[in-house]
Amino acid sequence: MKRQFANSLLAATMLSAFAIPASAQTPPTSNSDGEFVDEIIVIGSARGRAENVQEIPLSETVFDAQSISDARIDQVDDFIALTPGVTLSNSQDAGTNFISIRGLSQTRNGEAPVAVVVDDVLQTNSRTFDQPLFDVSSVEVLRGPQGALYGRNATGGAIIINTKQPTNEMEGYVQATIGEGEEFGLEGSISGPIAEDSVLFRLSGRYVERDGYYDNLFLGEKVDYLEDIALRGHLKLILSDNVEADLRGSIVRTDAGSLNYTYQPAIIDPATGLPSAFDFANPDADTVAREFYANNLGLDDRDIDQLSLKIKADLGFADLRLVSAYDKVTQNTGSDQFPYTAASSVTPAPPFPFFDATQSQFFEVESLSQDIRLISKDDQQFRWMVGGYYLDTDRFVNSSIMADLEQGIIRLQRDPVNNPTNPLTSFIADDNDNEAWALFFNAAYDITENLELAVAGRYDEDQRTQTVDPRQGVYDNGVVTAPIGLPGAVNKATFDLFQPKVSLRYLASDNATIYASWGKGFRSGQFNQNGVGAIAAGAGVAGVTDLYPQEETETFELGGKFQFADGRVTANGSIYNTSATNTPYFVFIGAVSAQVLVPINDIEATGGELEVSAELAEGLDVYGSIGLVDTEIKEYLVNPAAVGNKAPYIADSTFNAGIQYRRPITEGLNLFGRVDYENRGEQFWDPENSTSRSAIDLVNLRIGIEDRDGDWSFTISGDNVFDEVYNSEWVLGGFAHAGLPSVWRADLRYNF
Repeated sequence: MKRQFANSLLAATMLSAFAIPASAQTPPTSNSDGEFVDEIIVIGSARGRAENVQEIPLSETVFDAQSISDARIDQVDDFIALTPGVTLSNSQDAGTNFISIRGLSQTRNGEAPVAVVVDDVLQTNSRTFDQPLFDVSSVEVLRGPQGALYGRNATGGAIIINTKQPTNEMEGYVQATIGEGEEFGLEGSISGPIAEDSVLFRLSGRYVERDGYYDNLFLGEKVDYLEDIALRGHLKLILSDNVEADLRGSIVRTDAGSLNYTYQPAIIDPATGLPSAFDFANPDADTVAREFYANNLGLDDRDIDQLSLKIKADLGFADLRLVSAYDKVTQNTGSDQFPYTAASSVTPAPPFPFFDATQSQFFEVESLSQDIRLISKDDQQFRWMVGGYYLDTDRFVNSSIMADLEQGIIRLQRDPVNNPTNPLTSFIADDNDNEAWALFFNAAYDITENLELAVAGRYDEDQRTQTVDPRQGVYDNGVVTAPIGLPGAVNKATFDLFQPKVSLRYLASDNATIYASWGKGFRSGQFNQNGVGAIAAGAGVAGVTDLYPQEETETFELGGKFQFADGRVTANGSIYNTSATNTPYFVFIGAVSAQVLVPINDIEATGGELEVSAELAEGLDVYGSIGLVDTEIKEYLVNPAAVGNKAPYIADSTFNAGIQYRRPITEGLNLFGRVDYENRGEQFWDPENSTSRSAIDLVNLRIGIEDRDGDWSFTISGDNVFDEVYNSEWVLGGFAHAGLPSVWRADLRYNF
């Protein structure tokens, strides 16, 4: 691994000698007239205050409004594809995505290893993470444990998203999009004063509709259709010279396809859509199917409602910030059950040992949160922040199986309703009342003019109560014939940890920063659905319990940030070592549609990142980055034979590079072009390392013309332009989910 790391750093250095890759964290620096900007100063808020990114002692990638527009970042996949050491896998349904960062990964039904903060509001549910990005002013990706500032789940890092704020002058934009898959999109924003200098507003919205890209040959329909509506309103009240209030509300309504998996062991007869045989030998994560034969189309509805109030007050000696938030996520999903073929309870496949069925899952999560912080002024030798956080969450989930009578899917919500067209055979449900609180601080002291010591700490406590639905069980004709788990049981657990972080930063010069840090992270434990441990044992999966323990991490990091040529060339790098205990891994037991989390008891990850960027000429910017990580499973009680293997869902390397050119072609027009390249290295999907996905190469392209005054633009964009065929996810047992094909779009935008 050390040799690989050294060779890759050397390769990046050689590359930078003739085309220093465009740092995503330092956006293109030429203005709309293609002229040089004398100095790059990118501001980040990683430590809760505005600071020059090049002086913050942690690994951070920042995208400002211009780079967001240039790279066409309108979903989380887009900025993650430009960030070293971070990957994202999408599958199953809206809200189900698996972010991996520095050897730590997200799993189905589990929380992400990053904290996500939108407009100073910590997102309390990972199912909101992939909501559309529009009218955004900046995105920051912090790598390394951030629990001391952002709390539980920030074991691998944090993502900070800031939307554009209300303005004191009328402004806005409208953008129309057409694309492959019969896609149509419309988005826009308007902002201005209701009462000048005192009451400001901003309204933004986005609508996307498409038929999809992949066909179900048995049904003659597209499987990955989408209709997505997102609206956001923002009201800023300037109450006095010292007090401001921000009220923000948003809704997202998503109607989409779901669970578009293929089951690799099933050998399907294309004429009937039925499996003619099953081959369980040689699972292969590189085998990709883009055609589907399930006799039921996957269905998914997701509603997101969010409301927040932020109050900022200048107390003279410090700033007070209060953030109150309400979040609600409701999601109802239904699909054919594995093996995802045309087989049903009416038309079984001869080689299949039991009847095919349908499956339904329903989530409803409501939360109330309160964050309070007292923040010192920036212009002093000793800078500090103290605060507290409170979160109350009510989470209901059910997973159900119904007999497939070829009359469609009845998606259940809170009640085990038996419908004769889709009879209920299994109902697993529970209600979770969770209460969490935290106290935290951070402090930075300038020992000398160039040497800073920073210390932070946070104590989190998460109390969880699970109430098992008394109606949980195996059903026949609407009657429970056998219990699952302990219907009606009430289970309680408490998870907590103090998370310290210490960093030392040395400003070697105006253009060089060196830092070292140590910190701990905490990802809360949780309950599996009651009874799945016994179900897993019956299916031959050992080590599964109904309670999943908390994850704890410890990370050491050493890094440096450098600028050359008056800020036109940037080179940032870091190396790190992370030890993690009880990292979550997802196990799917298809026979009963049981979904469980099990802990990988001990994982060690060692790696590093290098990002370099340059403005080579007027309007010509290039960037590149490398992320490498070597993971090793040190202990895994579920399967001790996996010790020594790679951690699942982690790409062993990432490489990102690109070039962007903006050139005047007439007195009033610019020509714009951009190419982005992403390579994700080999990736295993299970602790047994039964199969790996080979490295994949993705290329995105943009070209267009724009008004030099910024009034309008027309661009054509291509994602995965060479149509790389790959699986976005592979689940142990042979469940494969194909990644997106080549997709082209055209955007017409007008700013006013």
